[in-house]
Amino acid sequence: MLLLKNCTAVEFSPAQVTPGIDILIQGSRIIDVGPGLATRYPDAPVKEMSGKLVMPGLVCAHNHFYSGLSRGILAPIAPCPDFISTLKNLWWRLDRALDEESLYYSGVICALEAVRSGCTAVIDHHASPQFIHGSLALLREAFITVGLRGMTCFETTDRNGGLKELEAGVEENIRFAQLIDSDKEKSPDDYLVEAHIGAHAPFTVPDAGLKLLHEACEVTGRGLHIHVAEDRYDVSWSRDKYGMEPLARLDQYGLLGEKSLIAHGLWLSPDDVLLLNERHAFLAHNPRSNMNNNVGYNPHLSMLRHVALGTDGIGSDMFEELKFAYFKHRDAGGPLWPTDFLNMLHSGNQLLERNFNQPFGRLAKGYTADLTICDYPAPTPLYPENLAGHFAFGLSSASVHSVMVAGSMIYEDRQFSFDAARLYEEARPVAEKMWQRMAEL
Repeated sequence: MLLLKNCTAVEFSPAQVTPGIDILIQGSRIIDVGPGLATRYPDAPVKEMSGKLVMPGLVCAHNHFYSGLSRGILAPIAPCPDFISTLKNLWWRLDRALDEESLYYSGVICALEAVRSGCTAVIDHHASPQFIHGSLALLREAFITVGLRGMTCFETTDRNGGLKELEAGVEENIRFAQLIDSDKEKSPDDYLVEAHIGAHAPFTVPDAGLKLLHEACEVTGRGLHIHVAEDRYDVSWSRDKYGMEPLARLDQYGLLGEKSLIAHGLWLSPDDVLLLNERHAFLAHNPRSNMNNNVGYNPHLSMLRHVALGTDGIGSDMFEELKFAYFKHRDAGGPLWPTDFLNMLHSGNQLLERNFNQPFGRLAKGYTADLTICDYPAPTPLYPENLAGHFAFGLSSASVHSVMVAGSMIYEDRQFSFDAARLYEEARPVAEKMWQRMAEL
């Protein structure tokens, strides 16, 4: 049992800001919330929050932990005038250079930095074509080492090895989902890592692959996580090769549903937007990545029912992502306001609820104790009506003081309980070796 005393309790949707609140946690759940709980639970250990903001955990809804050792990469990379050349010259070479050692350190470093940025959970989308079997279990180990909650899956594709590669990717997704099922049997309320069934994008998954993915979703009870319409190329490919829109093609194989997560979706047709809404699937909006890859701007945000914020591999700083999402939307002349993007941040917890079958995203009795704690001396009054404005123009990852996952303080007073600096030191030579392998491809 643990009592967080004198919190400023923050809720995202609907927005609430309530000072002087105590939060009582037992195991992985919140068991009571309100003022003056210390007198009602005199035996509970107390952590004094001194008015710090305590909020539901921040969730990154789409990430690529395999890219964690790419920062400042030194390898010969041919010019990349468009998105497809960027994939071929950079990312599809980097993922082929990953081995067991580099993937582990990539995962650990990304998990550390996610927690430092205030994330309690990250939904990952993985690729390592030369290291498929066991890659997801290794990423799970990285999540657990840091204490971060997460989901991951393997990016099924035929781009390197045709049908055999498709089958190997699907088999890894199924194997990992079965491993997670074993975790859930042992500890149904406390397991940290869940599974999606992963695929790269419709233009690198032929119909035979979609059939395999459908079977994998059926046998595991998981949903599909896939990039769709990130670039015009994906849409034109689908129209040319299959005579239909990419989401309609996925739906033909029963791959759209409440557990489906569609990344990007910039170039969806109006019919595909309607289809996404009808199937109650989620879209992960990744504004900084879209800007970096020069693929365009998503004009559909105000028309979509379920949108969460992701980063597509550009770290896990959701404070920063919210700011870019709002500013880019304003720059594009969109109708949404900071409150709408705060709702998208909240939606990451709804994604967790759909997949972990636990309640997330509120400071209330019975909810999972995944919390982000910020030391934010607001220079102006902080009210429910202006909370989103403080997120857009004030709060940042520099405000993050502590992070709790499943009732455990995995990051407290801006410190981990283990030697994180050692992991960074170990990662640097591993990164250089990976860059060298990449240069040789």
